[in-house]
Amino acid sequence: MEDYSEQTRIRLAKLQALEQAGASPYRLTQYGQSHLSRDILGNYEALEGQKVCVAGRMMSRRIMGKASFMHLLDAGGQIQAYVKRDDVGEEAYAQFKDYDIGDVIGVEGLVFKTRTGEISIHAQSLTLLTKCLHPLPEKFHGLKDTDTRYRQRYLDLIVNPEVRDTFVKRSQILGAIRSFLDGRGYLEVDTPVLGTLEIGAAARPFITHHNALDIDMFLRIETELHLKRLIVGGLDRVYEVGRIFRNEGMDTRHNPEFTTVELYQAYTDYHGMMELVEALYKEVCLKVNGTLDITYQGTPISLGGTWARMTMAQAVKQYSGLDYYDWHSDEEARAACRAAGFAPEAGFTRGECLNLLFEETVEDKLIQPTFIYDYPIEVSPLAKRKPEEPLLTERFEFFIMGYEFGNAFSELNDPIDQRQRFEKQVAAKRAQGAKASVDEDFVCALEYGMPPTGGLGFGVDRMVMLLTDSASIRDVLLFPTMKPKE
Repeated sequence: MEDYSEQTRIRLAKLQALEQAGASPYRLTQYGQSHLSRDILGNYEALEGQKVCVAGRMMSRRIMGKASFMHLLDAGGQIQAYVKRDDVGEEAYAQFKDYDIGDVIGVEGLVFKTRTGEISIHAQSLTLLTKCLHPLPEKFHGLKDTDTRYRQRYLDLIVNPEVRDTFVKRSQILGAIRSFLDGRGYLEVDTPVLGTLEIGAAARPFITHHNALDIDMFLRIETELHLKRLIVGGLDRVYEVGRIFRNEGMDTRHNPEFTTVELYQAYTDYHGMMELVEALYKEVCLKVNGTLDITYQGTPISLGGTWARMTMAQAVKQYSGLDYYDWHSDEEARAACRAAGFAPEAGFTRGECLNLLFEETVEDKLIQPTFIYDYPIEVSPLAKRKPEEPLLTERFEFFIMGYEFGNAFSELNDPIDQRQRFEKQVAAKRAQGAKASVDEDFVCALEYGMPPTGGLGFGVDRMVMLLTDSASIRDVLLFPTMKPKE
């Protein structure tokens, strides 16, 4: 107890006294809660004068002699209770005055309105359900320190109503995504989180060890390759809401574990995926926000209308003045980049130079929803080549507020081409010291024949950030990754 504050010591003494009196606040296993606060506040006419039982955390209290007011916080919000000594009894009223802010209390009483018009509960009995042993953050200053908020999310949820609203909306967004895809005939599936291969993709995996098999295993960095196996198997429309793990940096848009939606549809292409993305975002936004015109960090964003569409080459020409189609060799492309003040790596191809210019001159300009499509093959190892331009692929990403929100392809289904790209990717990873391998079983699956397929992946967390006007990914993850305290 040496590290406890004086206020906590006082609360612990109260707890000890209650337990010695045989009235431990932890003795009850249930309480007959009949309504949430929002049920009462939203249905006053039907409930006026009716008996209700509510339970929640006492957030404030005003003791005025023989009568008092308090506010209870429950899963539906806050509601006021009026506690009068003559109604609850002298002993119960004395005990109530000894309660602390933060205690969890059950209140049984009648619904009424005070003289000021506030819908309240006129208490007939009170029950202390759980003792709060630490003082809550002071009412007017609240809990603002972000480190404390993220580490003690339970406290953040108690004292910051807008935080609770964000996570309620996150759940609604996930429900709306599932409803949209289910309504279009997609089947939700689960694929493995642990794998035995470090694949050749750019992301770094987390490595663990399976004791029984005595092998290293890898937490997944995507769900793509398993989902495509299901397309081969004849499940023509599949999706997964999946947790992904990448052993990489952390910032306002990256956390080591995050949530994606990946989906695949046979017999369509990346144009079909563009139509799906636009319809999905509009439906989800309308369901959770009631409008397609939102504001993100002070910038108006319209998800309505037809979203802008540009090829990567068109976007680079518009914003940098450099034309991909003027370059007739890799050397010309690198020279054009250097002349414009950029530093392509030795050996960069035309496609890699195009991608470099896009990242440096275009990406942060794409504020309103925009599809950028036809990506170079060098940065698109799983996308199908454009038949008329084999150095480009049928791939798009969509951007809002200068950030990428999702990625889609006409999926590569040529097993010979896929193997060649995997081998090139694996060689690059091994040159960096990784133990990457070609996923031979996936190539085998393609050899059995995957129909023409459109695929899409997008980050749920970024979508939630956008639709809740949250500045950091940590604001939309209940328990973001934190460095342990010393």
